[in-house]
Amino acid sequence: MEKQLLIYDNVKPVTKNDHGDWSLKGTGTLDFARDVNSVPVTLPEIPMIAHELPVVFSGGDNMVPAVIMGMSDGQNLVINAEGKWQGRYVPAFLRRYPFVFSKAPESERFTLCVDEGYKGWNQDGKGERLFDGEGEQTQYLQGVLNFLQEYQAHFMQTQTFCDRLKELDLLEPVTANFQMAEGERQSLGGFFAVNRAKLKALPQEQLMGMLSRDELELIYMHLFSLNRFNHLIELMGSQADQG
Repeated sequence: MEKQLLIYDNVKPVTKNDHGDWSLKGTGTLDFARDVNSVPVTLPEIPMIAHELPVVFSGGDNMVPAVIMGMSDGQNLVINAEGKWQGRYVPAFLRRYPFVFSKAPESERFTLCVDEGYKGWNQDGKGERLFDGEGEQTQYLQGVLNFLQEYQAHFMQTQTFCDRLKELDLLEPVTANFQMAEGERQSLGGFFAVNRAKLKALPQEQLMGMLSRDELELIYMHLFSLNRFNHLIELMGSQADQG
């Protein structure tokens, strides 16, 4: 499994033979994402998180929106020392853990997988069973599948949106520059943002098409969210005070 999965280490397909007696009791923390400074978000999530954290674009050829959670690699300022999310909305990328869909390059079929390294797994019946005594999927596992199918549909919708931004040449590399409370200057790069001038210069027909698909609203939410780098600086300062 490629490291692009970020928070997944030991991913295996879910099967009755391997996981028939497995149960999941969540740890109640997001410790598994403590060393990740950004995760992908889908289009429906942008309105829910853009007022709290920066939403940028990253990923090279497979560009996706991503929420920034730290000022450097391996830094997550939004997850506190107790492993709790400091905000109102937790991205679905994190909420779906330890489950994930995988797909072989030559196949169009998705396979439900789990990170077997997650500490919440047990074979003592604690929490939610994946399969019942007859080897059938439990209602809980069916709910997980529904959630991941919805997530995948949103991801495909998001990919189409990002492809359109690239085709219109609206994305440009950006570096965010900051001055920390103690006066030190710091920068964060490696991501893209929509160029306002190029957006305004688009033909009216293309702008109206984006307006009808609610894409203009999402773009301006993304641009507004770039101001939220200041919130990350505040979180860094509060953690330094507590440390």
